Amino acid sequence: MTEIGKNIRIERIMHRYSRNILIIPMDHGISDGPIKGLINVADSINKVAEGGADAVLMQKGIVTYGHRGYGHDVGLIVHMSASTSLGPDPNNKVQVCTVEEVMKMGADAVSIHVNVGSETEADQLQKLGNVARECDYWGMPLLAMMYPRGKNITNPHDPELVAHVARVGAELGADVVKTLYTGEVDSFKDVVKGCPVPVVIAGGPKTNTDKEFLEMIEGAMEAGARGVAIGRNVFQHENPTKITKAITQIVHHKRSVEEALEMLK
Repeated sequence: MTEIGKNIRIERIMHRYSRNILIIPMDHGISDGPIKGLINVADSINKVAEGGADAVLMQKGIVTYGHRGYGHDVGLIVHMSASTSLGPDPNNKVQVCTVEEVMKMGADAVSIHVNVGSETEADQLQKLGNVARECDYWGMPLLAMMYPRGKNITNPHDPELVAHVARVGAELGADVVKTLYTGEVDSFKDVVKGCPVPVVIAGGPKTNTDKEFLEMIEGAMEAGARGVAIGRNVFQHENPTKITKAITQIVHHKRSVEEALEMLK
C-alpha cells in the first residue's frame, strides 16, 4: 500500500504527459534571509504556478504563509534540511523535521540535502538513509539533493564527482536525485546512465542571460535529465511567469531554446 501512496503523490509533482518535473525551490530564506523574489512567497508561488511549474519546494514554517488555495494547482515538496550562511559551516546540513510531520501539512514529497565530501558527510548520509526508510514506511516520495561539496573539492561540476554523488542518492533510497549539471551533454549522459532513478538539475548561480540559462536546461534534457529544480533564475527573474513558461517548452514539450525564448516576448 505504501508503494501506491508514493505513486499517487509522485503524480502530483510530475507532469502528467511528459513524465518530467519542473520544481521551483523557494527554501533560500533560511540560508540567506528574505531575499528578492521571496519577500512575499505566496505571490511568487502564484507566478510560477501560472507559468506551469509542477511543484514548489519550501521549508515547513513557510507552508502556512506560502502555499495557497487559489490560482493554478501546484505540488508541494517540503525540505527537511537546513543551514544558514551565518553559521561556521554552511555545508553542514541538519534535519529540521520528520516525514510524519510534513505529511500532516499535506506535502506531496519531501527533500533532503546532502553535501558529499563535507566534514559532516557521514552524518548527512545517515540522515538520508533514515529519511528514505521513513518515506518507504509512509509512502512519501523522496527528492535527494546531492552535491559534491567540501574543502578538498575544487570543481563541483566534475563529471566523475557528479556521477558519484547522484549514484549515492539512488543507493540510499532516493526516488529522484537533484544534482549539478556538468556543463556538457556527453558527460551528463554518463551521470544519468549511472543513476537508476530520475535525475533533475539544479539551477546554480544566477546566469548572465536567458539564452544561456535555457541552453543549460536544453543540454541537460538532451542528456536524459527528467527535469529541473531551479530557484533564483526563476523567482528572481524580471518575469517569473514567463521564464517558467519558457522552461516548460523545453522540459515538457521538447521545444528548442529559440522557441522557448518566444515565451519571453
